[in-house]
Amino acid sequence: MAQQLHVDLVAVEEKVWSGEAEMVVARTTEGELGVLPGHAPLLGQLAEPSQIRIKQAGGQQVAYDITGGFLSVGAESVTVLAESATPATPAR
Repeated sequence: MAQQLHVDLVAVEEKVWSGEAEMVVARTTEGELGVLPGHAPLLGQLAEPSQIRIKQAGGQQVAYDITGGFLSVGAESVTVLAESATPATPAR
């Protein structure tokens, strides 16, 4: 089994999503960032507006539109602290 990241997506008033993922993609003020298990620790400010894409095992993906916030990356975890997070509408 491939390594997994534990991901927590938290908005101001609630935990929006929590679970295991193979990869997280986020757009910070420094550019787009893909996070895999074993990534070097970092703290980044999310670009506004932004989107967080969480790629789960089996190819499933969830995405959230984000306003404000930060991304914290550890060796096996990612925490997104956002002002607001709503499910992204699928591209047509």
